[in-house]
Amino acid sequence: MSVLSKNIFGHFLIIKKLVILIIGIISHNRFKDLEIKGTQNIRSLPDNNVLFISNHQTYFADAAAMLHVFNSAINGGVDTIKDIRYLLRLKLNIYFIAAKETMEAGLLTRILSYAGSISVQRTWREEGKSINRAINSDDIGNVSKALIDGWVITFPQGTTTKWSPVRKGTAHIIKNNKPIVVPVVIEGFRESFDKKGLVVKNKNIRKTMHIKEPLNIDYNKESINDIVEKISCSIEQNRDI
Repeated sequence: MSVLSKNIFGHFLIIKKLVILIIGIISHNRFKDLEIKGTQNIRSLPDNNVLFISNHQTYFADAAAMLHVFNSAINGGVDTIKDIRYLLRLKLNIYFIAAKETMEAGLLTRILSYAGSISVQRTWREEGKSINRAINSDDIGNVSKALIDGWVITFPQGTTTKWSPVRKGTAHIIKNNKPIVVPVVIEGFRESFDKKGLVVKNKNIRKTMHIKEPLNIDYNKESINDIVEKISCSIEQNRDI
């Protein structure tokens, strides 16, 4: 990797690597007791066009934990992140979708965005108020670019509130890009951290992450509503399951 190498969004990879390394070293201790299941489902994935879908409990701890787990698994870790040396061999084409409003809130979040944020405008809420905004085509295009380049993490509920409905935007992304879709279910993050996921509230809470097998999706026959339902069930946010 050249010092001047950039990713598809123009970010210098050497800076991205340094940001993730620093964040990883700082945050590793808070995730060392994370109970992990299913990392065998990561090691068999291709290098690109993979979409991870997950329930959402904090703004930043969820994605940070996934970066730890995914990189550990790629480097041979089996349901563990104990060998921190994986931080020296990072997969740099991992991205995560986040609300533009959140990622531009301050200096810290702007720094965190360099770790791989694809900032998108919410279509239903802004500054705590309900809105009805059309989907930004540039946002959709950026997600597609990221999938062409690598892996993308998204939280299809678009909020940290439990049982919130899955937004149809994720289903449209799936229909348009036909990625491998890997569900991830996390528990205990809401109770362990503050809402932003930056401050530890309770060290004694059991935290778990389950990486499931990729979904079986008929991209041509299944409707948007079918895919929304499948997403909701797979991340265990359907009250009826």
